[in-house]
Amino acid sequence: MIKRSASFGGALLLGLFVAGGGAGAAETINLADVAELSGSGATVGTNWKNGVDLAVEEINAHGGVLGAKIVVTHADSQSNAGIAKAQVQKALDSEPYALLGPGYSGSVKVCEPLAAEAGIAEIMGGEAAELTRMGNKYVFRTSFGQQSSMPKIGKYIAETLKAKTAAVVYVNNDFGRGGHDMILKEFAARGVKVVLDDSTEAGQADFAADALKVKNANPDVVFIYLNEEESARILKELRKADVKAPLVGETTLIGQKVIELAGDAANGAIGHVGLTTDAPVPALKAYRDRFYAKYHYVPDHNGVKGYLGVYMIKAATEKMGKLDSKGLAAALHGLTITTAMEPNILMDVTIDENGDLDRESFLGKVVDGKQVITEVLPKLKN
Repeated sequence: MIKRSASFGGALLLGLFVAGGGAGAAETINLADVAELSGSGATVGTNWKNGVDLAVEEINAHGGVLGAKIVVTHADSQSNAGIAKAQVQKALDSEPYALLGPGYSGSVKVCEPLAAEAGIAEIMGGEAAELTRMGNKYVFRTSFGQQSSMPKIGKYIAETLKAKTAAVVYVNNDFGRGGHDMILKEFAARGVKVVLDDSTEAGQADFAADALKVKNANPDVVFIYLNEEESARILKELRKADVKAPLVGETTLIGQKVIELAGDAANGAIGHVGLTTDAPVPALKAYRDRFYAKYHYVPDHNGVKGYLGVYMIKAATEKMGKLDSKGLAAALHGLTITTAMEPNILMDVTIDENGDLDRESFLGKVVDGKQVITEVLPKLKN
């Protein structure tokens, strides 16, 4: 929502945000963020929140957006879809300019109809393929959906690793099932036989039995699609079980948090990475330095996603040339944001009519406790 400050003292007593000291003061852009700040997704949500806050701080320090300062409020979904839905409804009741989050695909799935009904753009972190396939014109990604990432990793497994068989280990939630379905589709198209299809639970602590299943299946490659904490746990168990096959996954397999939690067990893991501050991109490295200076740790891809979400809002608003929350979604559709236009978008990106993104991505490998980018992959559509 765009609010002009009031000169009535009663507004202060009611706890309303006041942008300035009296009538005619500058407008403000109010963003509502709903993220996983506690529970199993706390790593995801905390990184996301910190990225959002850094972007808001930077933009406001340079005069805001069209002269308007950004104010962001954060709400905790507790990594629970039902709570996320309640928090989003509460946030929408205050008529924000745009909605940020959630990060978990299951939470996004139940929240996005609320944003669409309100006519408010939702810039979210979920990666399940279905999220942008339901005809919702108000939902936008900050990273690749599975329909964009799985063809890239499927091609690598079949053509570079030349795998003929694969074990698939995935988390049984909206995120995991979506990735599972997409990678099985890619394997079928490329002649890779699935010799183990192993479903695990969100928040699962013990992966010893899963590691034994993988070892007994003796695949050419192990495809792992779990959340960060679970990824670290299964990497440890697979190393204990002395599984020799390459361990391959997506961003959630070789992210910074996974490397920290898994230790030496992460070494050798391979992943397609949509966003990483280890990429050979100067703007991403500079962002990493700014983030570290503020928070004293290296951000994972969720930190980048939260940061980019705010800059997507800034770029679309500047394209409109006015503060128009109801027009924001239309301005985002079809928008190409280049680093020449907005340096802090970090990499050139195009937003399509479904809210999906197209930009370069990376293939990475964990070497000596660090994520090393081995290949830059081009945009799907040049």
